[in-house]
Amino acid sequence: MATKGEESQNQAGRHQEVGHKSLLQSDALYQYILETSVYPKEPEPMKELREVTAKHPWNIMTTSADEGQFLNMLLKLINAKNTMEIGVYTGYSLLATALAIPDDGKILAMDINRENYELGLPTIQKAGVAHKIDFREGPALPLLDQLIGDEKFHGSYDFIFVDADKDNYLNYHKRLIELVKVGGLIGYDNTLWNGSVVAPPDAPLRKYVRYYRDFVLELNKALAADPRIEICMLPVGDGITLCRRIK
Repeated sequence: MATKGEESQNQAGRHQEVGHKSLLQSDALYQYILETSVYPKEPEPMKELREVTAKHPWNIMTTSADEGQFLNMLLKLINAKNTMEIGVYTGYSLLATALAIPDDGKILAMDINRENYELGLPTIQKAGVAHKIDFREGPALPLLDQLIGDEKFHGSYDFIFVDADKDNYLNYHKRLIELVKVGGLIGYDNTLWNGSVVAPPDAPLRKYVRYYRDFVLELNKALAADPRIEICMLPVGDGITLCRRIK
């Protein structure tokens, strides 16, 4: 049995990787996944952007490297071409998408902070994929309402990735379900929210984790009950729920 000192040391050792939101209980196992599967195959531009992001004070906001690899392969498997991303940060998941879609593919990317996006932009430009990205600074909901107002955008997106303000996830879903094509995918990130979705009410949680937990729980319940989609919740990164529109 571990001593209190050993337990503290083990906890201190968790989440040292950039974007390390793994729900695995063993850091050694997560490191094995990174070193065996992710890092040997990680495209050089993604490695560079991951290292740039590591120096940013908010680096916990980035998509984890294993999730970036998963998204990149998923987009190739579904032959995605027209995509959308809500919540960009420095652009690690955006770059994973841009590298996966064809040269004439498009990503409508939205974030309230252009400064963070511009931190990763030189790497994205060097990778030769910046022409695929249409970045819009500002809240996503007004732009989504504009898109819904024009029928040509209905059912036009192959894939949509959401990693943004959790208190608006349901508001996003109400709109995105009209914009993704039948057979297309929406990916909602952080749906296991640090594991807090199963934490008891009196659990010691960080303020931001506690604040957003109820919104994540509400989203998960709503997605499970939505007859327009099939869903699959995966314990990759901090949890990602894939929603396939079926009608």
